[in-house]
Amino acid sequence: MRILVLSDIHANATALNTVLDSVQGRWDVSVCLGDVVGYGPDPNEVIARLRELGTTTIRGNHDKAIAGIMDTEDFNPVAKAAVEWSRTELTPEHLGWLSSLPQGPLETHGIVLVHGAFQDEDEYVFTPAQALDGLLDSTAAVTFFGHTHHQGGFSYRQDQLGVLQVRPRMIESSAVLKLQHAVREAQRIG
Repeated sequence: MRILVLSDIHANATALNTVLDSVQGRWDVSVCLGDVVGYGPDPNEVIARLRELGTTTIRGNHDKAIAGIMDTEDFNPVAKAAVEWSRTELTPEHLGWLSSLPQGPLETHGIVLVHGAFQDEDEYVFTPAQALDGLLDSTAAVTFFGHTHHQGGFSYRQDQLGVLQVRPRMIESSAVLKLQHAVREAQRIG
């Protein structure tokens, strides 16, 4: 199964549509690691597109703030302004959808989705040491973390903690991370 992993779209429909155009026909299911809204000018369009695609989505900190689930005390002034503006722009239907997004970690399609850290959805994970507990606690062989706005990841296999570099080649518009070994290993164990 080919899974399109989206994260931290932040209401940018132009970027979302560019990504979807560049991978057209190359994925079977889509998932989103949160922060669907915030900052960008297109909260309704982005939510509508994710819903149209049937994207399995978990909530991010901006989603929670705009839905009124958390306060914006720790947000910078620009993020706070984006929260207030987005609340006035969202249709009641889309605000309701945003409010109903599940908290991660969420297991789906044989992977686990997390917005921030595995134990705290609002905490950033930048280093292998920060990722280790989540990798050990995860119920799947593959766990995707969002929130940081950095492409890449961490691996833990045979007691080795490593860093995964996920970057498209110069002539490509996207990068593919093949996880055949991890999936086969999970199927063998499960």
